[in-house]
Amino acid sequence: MPNRYGSAPATGIGKRPTSEPVWVRDPGEKSIGLGSGLVGDFIGDGKHHGGRNQAVYAFAREDLDDWQTRLGRVLPDGYFGENLTTSGLDVTAALIGERWKIGDTLELQVTCPRIPCATFRGWVGDPGWLKTFTQAARPGAYLRVITPGAVSAGDIVEIVHRPPHHVSIGLVFRATTTDRDLLEQLLPAGDDLDDETRDLVRSKQTVTLD
Repeated sequence: MPNRYGSAPATGIGKRPTSEPVWVRDPGEKSIGLGSGLVGDFIGDGKHHGGRNQAVYAFAREDLDDWQTRLGRVLPDGYFGENLTTSGLDVTAALIGERWKIGDTLELQVTCPRIPCATFRGWVGDPGWLKTFTQAARPGAYLRVITPGAVSAGDIVEIVHRPPHHVSIGLVFRATTTDRDLLEQLLPAGDDLDDETRDLVRSKQTVTLD
């Protein structure tokens, strides 16, 4: 649909639930790849969204329910732009590098939190939304596709691997937005960190000598 809120001419932020199976695959690199990991999905701003490390976006139904109460309106599955609306899974506590198996073959890996943008602010339309969402620090998680496969409504999400560190989606989000003093706590995640987060951690470690 036309994007009235950001620089991209169109946006796919308003996702709609489907009862049909959807194929999920690696979309390739950002800007030059297929955009979303879900076949049939649309990414309006390919420069900042989509690509291999943001192939799938998961958000917890429990968090949507909380926002329904706080905003005083109905928020259907997919309203925050998520491809997967989970239930019974603490997405904020998911570890960077953690792997999820869904359905028969689909395997996904947690990569980074969602950082809210101008399109998200305009779409929700609540005054001060970016600040409100950021302070809540429950951003949802982006995932990359390890093994392609189909996903259907009602499929079970099985955590098949948890890396040996404590670096969660919530910690990365707070360290990269509201509390940069936490950046060094991301170091144990090592190569599980996406390139942008790793660069931020490195910049925190840099010492300038006069």
